[in-house]
Amino acid sequence: MTLRFKLDENADPRWREPLERAGFGVSTVSEEGLRGTDDERLAEICCASRLCLVTADLDFAQILHYPPEKYAGLIVLRHRRPTVARLRQLVEQVAAALTSQSPVGRLWIVEPGRIRIHEPSGQDQD
Repeated sequence: MTLRFKLDENADPRWREPLERAGFGVSTVSEEGLRGTDDERLAEICCASRLCLVTADLDFAQILHYPPEKYAGLIVLRHRRPTVARLRQLVEQVAAALTSQSPVGRLWIVEPGRIRIHEPSGQDQD
């Protein structure tokens, strides 16, 4: 199965390009008419469709509420001074990391120059 991504509504649609360039399928909440969908419902949709969610919404980093092992991946973008360009750089960082790692069943918290990975076993790595 090829990994596919869903960009949350807080993600700029231009962030899809680094992932598509890397050969991944990308859809957005906006283009699918899901704007305003609550987090619970969005998580269900991603889970059922086996889509890895890319978001800047910190709620998805709550592993007790959104256990990463249930999902095709949860990727949370974090930047101290977020701008469209800076967050796109984080997506480029994700695309580069995908050449050697998979987000499936994991929570990735992506910061400039660093990806914190929550493993299902509870062992985190940088």
